[in-house]
Parts: sequence; C-alpha cells; structure tokens
Amino acid sequence: MTTIHLLGFGRIGARRELKTLLEDYWHGRIDATALHTGSRQLRQRHWLLQKGAGVDISPVGDFALYDHVLDAQILVGALPERFGLNAAQLDNEGYFALARGTAEQPALEMTKWFDTNYHYLVPEWSVDTCFSANPAPLLEAQQAAQGLGMRAKPVLVGPLTLLWLGKVRGATFDRLSLLPALVETYASLLQALAAAGADWVQIDEPILALDLPGAWLAALDTCYRRLAQAPVRLLLATYFGSVASHAARLAALPLAGLHLDLVRAPEQLETFLEHWPAGRVLSAGVVDGRNVWRADLEHWLDRLEPVYGQLGETLWLAPSCSLLHCPLDVAQETRLSQDVKLWLAFSVQKLNELKTLKRGLEQGRDAVASELAGSRFARQLRSSSPLIHRPEVAARLKALPAGSDRRASPYPVRAARQAAWMKLPLLPTTTIGSFPQTPAIRSARAAFRKGELDQSAYEQRMRAEIETAIRRQEALGLDVLVHGEAERNDMVEYFGEQLSGFAFTEHGWVQSYGSRCVKPPILYGDVARPAPMTVAWSVYAQSLTSRPVKGMLTGPVTLLQWSFVRDDLPRSLVCRQIALALNDEVLDLENAGIRIIQIDEPALREGLPLSRALWADYLDWAGQAFRLASAGVDDATQIHTHMCYAEFGDILPAIVRLDADVITIETSRSDMALLDDFGSFAYPNAIGPGVYDIHSPRIPQEAEITRLLERALETVPAARLWVNPDCGLKTRQWPEVETALGNMVRVAHRLRARLAEGRGLPAGQNVCP
Repeated sequence: MTTIHLLGFGRIGARRELKTLLEDYWHGRIDATALHTGSRQLRQRHWLLQKGAGVDISPVGDFALYDHVLDAQILVGALPERFGLNAAQLDNEGYFALARGTAEQPALEMTKWFDTNYHYLVPEWSVDTCFSANPAPLLEAQQAAQGLGMRAKPVLVGPLTLLWLGKVRGATFDRLSLLPALVETYASLLQALAAAGADWVQIDEPILALDLPGAWLAALDTCYRRLAQAPVRLLLATYFGSVASHAARLAALPLAGLHLDLVRAPEQLETFLEHWPAGRVLSAGVVDGRNVWRADLEHWLDRLEPVYGQLGETLWLAPSCSLLHCPLDVAQETRLSQDVKLWLAFSVQKLNELKTLKRGLEQGRDAVASELAGSRFARQLRSSSPLIHRPEVAARLKALPAGSDRRASPYPVRAARQAAWMKLPLLPTTTIGSFPQTPAIRSARAAFRKGELDQSAYEQRMRAEIETAIRRQEALGLDVLVHGEAERNDMVEYFGEQLSGFAFTEHGWVQSYGSRCVKPPILYGDVARPAPMTVAWSVYAQSLTSRPVKGMLTGPVTLLQWSFVRDDLPRSLVCRQIALALNDEVLDLENAGIRIIQIDEPALREGLPLSRALWADYLDWAGQAFRLASAGVDDATQIHTHMCYAEFGDILPAIVRLDADVITIETSRSDMALLDDFGSFAYPNAIGPGVYDIHSPRIPQEAEITRLLERALETVPAARLWVNPDCGLKTRQWPEVETALGNMVRVAHRLRARLAEGRGLPAGQNVCP
C-alpha cells in the first residue's frame, strides 16, 4: 500500500481565523490563553480535515503563530543576542518582539521564502552564536496529534537551509562553521522526538535546488550521516526545483526517504529511479502545492504506474511542497464562474486528487474511472474555452516594433527635465503609496460590495478619505504626495478586478507573513484593460493640492507573481500581456496631468529562478515587461518603482536596465545594509532607501532616522537621495503613521539645511549627482 503524506499545511484557516486571533491578541481584545486555545483548535481542525481526506501521515510542527523559520530558530535556541531572550523561557511577548520589534530593537529582518510570496524572518548569525535544543514546542504538537489518533510526522527546517537563510551580523565569518554545533542540536531534537514516539521525521532542505558552493554540498554528507544515527526514520524533503545533479550523493546518504518536487522538475524522476536503493521511500510530489489548477490525473497515473511497479509501498504520494501556498477549499467559492471553478483544485481538492491517484495505483484505473473522466472533462473544457483566448491581445504583442520598450532619452536628460518643473528640495520626502485602511474605509467597501451603498455614495466616501490623506500629508510637510489608495482592497486584486483574464475568489486566502493574508487573483486568460482603472482617483487627488501627486500602479511582474497564473502559456508571454495593459493606464495618467507615476515591482527578485542558469532569460523578459509598461511617456514624466524584502545585490544590472527614474527600497530592518549593494555598484539613478519599518508597530525616533539617512548619504549622492518609509502604510494606524512620518520629515529638513550650508556631510560626499 502506498502512503499519502503532506509536507505542510496552511495555517490561517478557512475564514482567516489565525489572523483574527493574532490581531485580537495584539490589540488586547483576548489574552494569551485565548490566543493559544484558539490556535490549537484551528490546528486540530486542520489535522482532522487531513485525516478525513485520507492522508496517512500528517505533518506536525508546520503550524506557526507567525513564521516557521522563526519557530526553527526557537527550536535550536538561536535567538539574536540583541533581544536578550532565552528560547527555553520564551513567552508571547518575547516571541512577538522577535517578529514585530520593540521600542528598543527592530524586528528580525524579513525576506521572501525562496521564489514564493511568503516572507520569513531571517536568522542572525554571529561568531558567538550558540545552540541549545528546545524541543518542547514540537513535542507538544506531536503529542496533540497522537492524542487524536493521527500518524504524525514532525517537520523541521533543515540545518543547512536554516544556516543558508540567515545573515551574518557583526564581524564577518563563515556561517558554515556553525554547522557542527547546529547538527548536534538537531541530533538532540531527534532524540527527544524519538523518545516521545516519533517514527518518521521530515527535514526540509529546499536549498538543494539552488546552485550551492562545494563546501555546502560536502557538508550535506557529514550532516546527514550524523543525523541518520538518531532512532527515527528521516525523510529529506526537497522542493521548488530539481535536485537531479545531487542524485548520486542523496542516494548514498543513509536516509529512510527522499521527497522530490515533480511538478517543478518532473524530469528528475528518471534520474533518481535509475539507482534508487531498494526498500527506501521515494516521495513523489505530484500535485501542485503552489498553484490552483486541477492535476492531470491520467498523466500522473501514466507516470506513476511503472514507478509503483518498481517501488511498491515505498512509493509515497504528496503535494510538490507545503500547501502553505495554496487556499483551503474551492467549495467555499459561490461567486466564481462555474467554468473557472471546474478548472481549480485548492488544498482540500488536492488531497482528493492524491487519494484518487493512490486508489488508481492500488486498485487499477477502473476503480477511479469517474474521477479520471472528471479530470479529463475539466481539462478539455479549459483548453477550448472562449474565456481564455483574445486574438487582439496576441496581435498587439506581435505588432510591437523593435525598441518599443525604451524611453526616448537617457536618465541624466530626463532628470534635468523633471527637476525643471518639480522644483523639489534636496532629500525630497514621499511615501510608497498606501495609507491606513481604517474601519470606515473597510466598512464602506463591504457595504458597497453587498449593495448597501450605491456607486455614487461609495465614490463620495472614498473621495472624502482621499482628501483626508492629502490634507494630512500637507500638514506633515511631505514633498510628493499620494492619494492613499483608500479605494483599493489589495495592490494586486484591485487591478486584476479591472483587467480581463482574471477571476477572483471570496475565500482564497494565503499567508504572506504573520497575520498578513492575501487573496491572489486567478489569472486564467489573455489580459487586456477594458477601461481606465486609476485615472479618476489620481486626478481628483491632484486637484486638491499644488504639490505633485504620484499615480500608483502595480507592475507587470508583481501582478504575475502574486497571482495564480495560467499554466498553458509561458509566463514571459503572460507578463508582456499585463505590461501592455498597464501601459495604456500609464499613458492615460500622463495625458490627465499626472506626471509622477510609480510602478511597483516588489516581486521582481522573488520571481528569479532558483537555478542561475535560468536567470538571464527571466531578467530579460521581466525587465522588458517593466519597460513596456512605462514606455512612451515624455522625458519630463518621472517613473518610480518600489521593491522590498529581497536581496538585490546579485541582480543590480537588471534593476539598472529597468531604467526607472527613482527606485524606493526596503532597508530599515537591515540597518541600510541592503543599500551597500547599490553603493558598490554605483547605481546611477535616484534612490529612496526606507527609514521606517512599516511591518512593525514600533515608531522610529528622529535619532534612528538621522543615523539611517547619514549612512545612506555615505553611499548615495544627496542630489539623488529620496526619503521614504520601507513600504505602504495600509496595515498601520493613523496615529503611529503621523508620528513616524513627522519624525521622518523633520529629520529630512534638518539634514537638508546642513547640506545646503555644506555642514555635516560624510567624508567625500557632496550634493552633486
């Protein structure tokens, strides 16, 4: 009998129950007991759902209150010294201090989990880092699952991946030197799990899909030969890409099993089968843990039947990766087109697909004939649906002339023309786009969606909110304003709702970080813009003030990356379709008098393939898409972009090729370290490094902002330096926003005066570009 298991499961719940629990706790509406009781009940519901769907082995330890990488740091006792916390005695206050910061300490840096839109909290390593096994949280989860009669499999972020994902703070050293002590800590965790009754333990090493240095690959051998001595069976889980180049090395390790992502890298299966040791488990990730389309069950049975014949019960079936990245249940969706809904499989449906494949392997295809017929019908209906294909979109792309993605003049020429009309001071201040989504805004939007508020009344309320945002910005003294995005539910969903080719769910939520959840659109067909999307709001905002107001758009790569994207066309082609639709909006904004337009691309780095061999192609089409979106504007129109929570150093040439006039980036959590790459590379255009971490409730004080900006001035000429927060402010509240931005503006004014007088400049700095 083959085994169905999961690598991980979503945490937030069908109705975002975890989000509600967290935010109620943070705002004092519930206490710690209620938080933990509620979260454990939610975790239990997910386990029972899995059991009822036929999952043979369920993961434990994958449920985190905030982040699974943070939980891994706690398990190995590796908390940053700057917080003064003990992992074995960590309470709620300490846990959330690490995640959200305190008045004294900024939160742990946050960045993307490989090429997903999930954000993890970055471990901090130093020469003094010590490890100490703290198995209590994992033992509690294991015992709770066993108490429900579950066959439980504890899940750990692997030691190599944990080290790789962290950053060195303080004196430079080789963080791989920490591995021996870390491995012994993992060995202690495995001993504790075995003593508590664990049979299998899953250890995730997704970094094996990266291009690793030789020393890290060599460390794989010593690491897992040591861990395999523990009295548990180890399943090494890889995902997000191929690990075929390591097949011989992995087969030689004394592991009990290995998981392969056969959705991202189906070709690796044959490589492993050729020399796979008899009696060892091979877990086949055959349903997509990162997208929402139904699996081709007949195709997978074709692939798996000979494998089952070779491996028998040592063939396990699983999603390609954790279902953390997938919504819960498509059956909850009552407003989706029935055609589109038929094409989809969320987490619950993916469990059913695995059960069908298991029955088909064990009992033959006749036993699952109706399920196979349903899969075939959905696939055929989707491929022939008129909802998908728009010939005029393909014709427009084909007709693009050479050079259509280029600005008319180089940046220095454009910068002079822009400065002539903008007349901004040194160190101009701005924000990234959104302002707080207040209860009044959310209730008005909900009433409008329910039909309780008509179009005219809704627009009147939104205009009032926009005016409030403009007046508050004027009072703060910001130089370049934004309209605040009161009318927008989400930076991707808002645009997708107005573009053809997108569908939307009511409950298709996934976790982005902590309590932040997103509802990715489903991009199923050719993309076009039927009508202007933002022009009226931007024009209204500009009519309220003499200061320039930025038009705000989400970029093509981000719209692509943060959607569930169709899998019947190359992503590069879909991205160019989106870019042309956005270009229509850019030109309409410009024609309406909006002469600063921001096209956000926070997902540019996230979309980078894990294998460097694929980088050049991706960066080529992603950059072209951004340039297509901004093409055709006058030199005097200033194009901004924004990027956050990613490593930029290795793609800086590609960022330069975007040719944005101004880029704003997140840098406050890294203490401006991310800016160093831009300085080393001599980034040629204007840049705004963030000085206010908007993902934390802590308010930066003037001394802190001063220090950050003085450090920025060591890297960026003052004439090209902007002052801004890290990201949009929609998740914050007005009192903290106004205090923080007030501090930011006052610091900018003081530094501006010093620069004008020639005082206080860092060595070698001047105000010239």
